[in-house]
Parts: sequence; structure tokens; C-alpha cells
Amino acid sequence: MHAEDRDRLILELMRERGFVSFQELDRSLEASGATLRRDLDRLESNGKIVRVRGGARLVDAPDSPAGAAGGNDGHLRGVPFHENVERNRAAKEAIGRAAAALCSAGETVIIDGGSTTLQMCPLLAPLELHVLTNSLHIVSALIGQPGTHISMPAGTLFREQNILLPPFDDDGMSRYRASKLFMGAASIGRHGLMQTDVLLVHAERRLLDRADEVIVLVDSSKFGAPAGHVVCTADELDVVITDDGITDRDAAMIEKAGIKLVVAPTF
Repeated sequence: MHAEDRDRLILELMRERGFVSFQELDRSLEASGATLRRDLDRLESNGKIVRVRGGARLVDAPDSPAGAAGGNDGHLRGVPFHENVERNRAAKEAIGRAAAALCSAGETVIIDGGSTTLQMCPLLAPLELHVLTNSLHIVSALIGQPGTHISMPAGTLFREQNILLPPFDDDGMSRYRASKLFMGAASIGRHGLMQTDVLLVHAERRLLDRADEVIVLVDSSKFGAPAGHVVCTADELDVVITDDGITDRDAAMIEKAGIKLVVAPTF
């Protein structure tokens, strides 16, 4: 692959996500580590990217994983958890019930932090699951379940969401494998799954690599909602769980993409 082709692919990855890790570039491009470092140095010299710890970001990207060490003032973009948890509460509880019903006894799962994924936790006690989560709220919901085994990755605490996000690629997850990943999103639409902060994108991309099946929990208001950064495209999703407020148009979009759609009735 020529240098021009590698440059184009590197910039495309960054335009989708704002940030790309060196480890992800190493997986995506057929080039040695030394070659990739020269590519990044060249792109930075040309003023197209900025090298940051663990990877690189576009020059005009608002955030980067350097923020985990203070470059982003230790804050995440988006609605704070304590406000978001009460939005569309009935729909989120219905989605949580449907998500819990997809779990099997003794299964190893990942539950990404979020106000919707939190709603599945009280229903998991009888299943004695092995759960990896980056969320202190989810740990708190599970810690009273004696049979539930809980693990957390290494990372920096972001208090608005009470989640741990890894500032480095080595967060202790490299040998972890789960049958299912349950995750939320700021928005879902024709571009795929989106988040408001590039730090969340970076962390959630790492979770995607650790699970066999990706299950998205989003209430119907998240379809077409504005958000800034693509976490993944639709072809990386297996199941979407939402509430019965979803429109026919949005349901058709999900099914056309080949994703299983689960509509949870709101009582």
C-alpha cells in the first residue's frame, strides 16, 4: 500500500471518530509500526493531525484521549448522568427488561455505562453472570447480587457519567472475551451509532472488539438525534432494543440494515 493510500485511510478513520489509536491503525493497515509512526509524523508536519498519547486526532477535533489526563479539563460532553437517568424513564425500564431477557445463566457479558443499560441490572441477580462494566452506577446496582461477578477495566474516572475511560491502550481488557456487549448511544441513524464525545467513542470501540454480539439499548427519541462522532456503522450491530415509540420509518431502517429489532412495550 502506497503512503498516499495509507494517509487517506488514516484520515478517513479520524473523520469518522475524531480520534484513532495507534493500536487500531496497526490492526487496520498493512504496514509496520515504524511505517505508521512515519505516516503520523508526516501528517502532523503537514498540519492535518495532532499526535496525542496513544494515537492521533484531527486538528479540528474538539477532544482527544489526552483529555483523560487533563487535556479536556476532565469533563465529557453530553447530559450529566443524574439528569439523563430520568429522561424517558418508562421507556428505558421497558428496554432494560427486554435486554435482561436476552441473558443466559452464567454468561459473560459487558455492560457499557449508560442510563438505559442501568435499567437491566436489577433483573440479573438470578443469572449469576460475569459482568465487565466501566460504570460505577452499574457496579452499585450489581454489588448487592452475591452471585454476580463484577470486573472493571483500568481508567480515569469521569464524574459526570461516573464511568472509567482508559487513557492508554493497556487497560487490562486484552484477554477479556464476552458473548454479549450491551451498550447505549447518544444517537442512532443511517450513519450508525454515535456519541457526543470522542473519548466515549475511543472507549466503546475497544469494547466492541471484546464481544461476539453487540446489543444496543436506545429509547425511540435517540433515532436521528444530533451527535458528533460515529462509534460504529450499522453493519457492526447485531440487535437494537427500543421502545414502542419507534416510528415505522426508523424500524424499517434498522431491519433493512440486517439488524434484529426488539421493540419493548412501555407499560
